[in-house]
Amino acid sequence: MEYTPTIGLEIHAELNTKTKMFCACKNDTDEKRPNVNICPICLGHPGILPVINKEAVKHVLKVGLSIGGKIGYFTEFDRKNYFYPDIPKGYQISQYKHPLIFGGELLGVKITRVHLEEDTARSAHLSSEASAKLDENYSLVDFNRAGVPLMELVTEPVIHSSGKVVKFGQELQLLLQYLGVAEANMEKGEMRLEANISISKGQTLGTKVEVKNLNSFRSAERAIEYEIKRQAELLESGEKINQETRGWDDKKQITFSQRSKEDSHDYRYFPDPDLPKLKLRETEEFNEKNLCKELKETPNEKRKRYKEKYKIKEEYINFYILNKNLSDMFEKAAGYKGVFGEDLQILSNYIINDIAGMGEEGLLIEPMYLSTLIFMLKSGELSSRGTKEMLIKMVKSKKDPKIIAEEEGLFQKSNEEELIGVANKIVSENQNAVLEYKSGKISALQFLIGQGMKATAGSANPQKLKDIFEKLIS
Repeated sequence: MEYTPTIGLEIHAELNTKTKMFCACKNDTDEKRPNVNICPICLGHPGILPVINKEAVKHVLKVGLSIGGKIGYFTEFDRKNYFYPDIPKGYQISQYKHPLIFGGELLGVKITRVHLEEDTARSAHLSSEASAKLDENYSLVDFNRAGVPLMELVTEPVIHSSGKVVKFGQELQLLLQYLGVAEANMEKGEMRLEANISISKGQTLGTKVEVKNLNSFRSAERAIEYEIKRQAELLESGEKINQETRGWDDKKQITFSQRSKEDSHDYRYFPDPDLPKLKLRETEEFNEKNLCKELKETPNEKRKRYKEKYKIKEEYINFYILNKNLSDMFEKAAGYKGVFGEDLQILSNYIINDIAGMGEEGLLIEPMYLSTLIFMLKSGELSSRGTKEMLIKMVKSKKDPKIIAEEEGLFQKSNEEELIGVANKIVSENQNAVLEYKSGKISALQFLIGQGMKATAGSANPQKLKDIFEKLIS
């Protein structure tokens, strides 16, 4: 029986500010030593007074404006009360009724809100195997992450497939990276997804189940697919779906029950008495007009610009969106006079198929020299094979390709008299291939051309060689 899945997302992303959300401790996600970036504020000691991180607020406002959201006229921070070992104060400072951003849209998905809170500490649980060996069972808590600025974006429940969830998550990740507000590396836990999933027939939504802390797009897709199937099987067997929070077991590829789902009243939200209320629109630094001046180009804006300005293939555009360093190289090379139209497709071919595979070394190629290389290919000074070889030489020498070609004699040979001499020698040494070609085997001609390219170290013009061989053999 067919059911319609309805999915809403809550996505958390750690912001790349210099310090934590409410104290001056260093915000460093790469710190491996436990409990070094801590202070009485992020440890929740009695009598502490938090101070709002202005940079974190600005980051969230930029995200909100980039997706067409509105800055709240009035905003405040709340205490969200719950008791886990990784919540040192016994509550998390978050936002409830008055978030920083209302509304917006990304990839056609409507956004409910974007707000700011502090991240929790990180718990490390001793494995069952290690526990058995030590005859102990305990967990450790690292407070380096406690208090790190955490943006939460909440969507409307308007997504109906796991594929759309992945596309949305990837687009948001790109947006955060383009704006420079977050690295959003899911492997490091800098971005986490939570999916609220229900299935139904008709307009009435079913019982919502939350799947928490999905730390990769692959896990998100599989967890949602599993949960849709699980809920459908329950309904088909006449059982009830419980409103609950579930986790995802990546090894077993199943969701599992963690606890009954809390409602907002369970958290006993109330305004944090130690933090001021904010009316950001009234300040010059945080008003919409001034913030928009600081916004960087978004991935979607870049797609549109590439499509209109460069008119290259859509697959090339998508590659450049995901690879900013190489897209910068493309734009600089394309900026030199004379690189346009079909040249841009050729330029992209070499960047995507050759330079991208060179890693960090490929990025050392000077864009102006890359532009020169395309001119040399177009003018016949280099063959396509010679162009590929030249790229490798450019990485090693950091020189202009024209200088390299002169120094190493790599200019493509088109002198007919010289090539006739080469062709005559090859014909005389490869009579079997000549006879095969005369009998109708076209590949024999390609063999002869290959021998000619080999004899000239790849510098012969292959079309010229082809014409000469055809005349000699006919």
